[in-house]
Amino acid sequence: MPTVPVTDLKDGDFLLDVREDDEWQAGHAEGALHIPISEFVARYGELTEAAPQDGRVHVICRSGGRSAQVTMYLVQQGIDAVNVDGGMQYWHATGRPVVTDEGKPGFVL
Repeated sequence: MPTVPVTDLKDGDFLLDVREDDEWQAGHAEGALHIPISEFVARYGELTEAAPQDGRVHVICRSGGRSAQVTMYLVQQGIDAVNVDGGMQYWHATGRPVVTDEGKPGFVL
């Protein structure tokens, strides 16, 4: 499965967060698209509308398990998708910002 470390992500990379609502509300990467894994198939069209046509979709969850499942699904659909290794836990550990919907500092649940 295609995987990238958090440290390889650059500003402006398209990020899909598949954690559940309570996790998202506690804190997330600014600018990420949020579609919980439990709603992913039903809301798949939101991703195809928002994702860059010729770009890569970086899929993230808390630690990498759920995002790996979604990444495999997207690859099967012909989408250039990669799993973000270590997820939001590693995102936060590397000093990347975690924010709430209000733009205040958040945390990884």
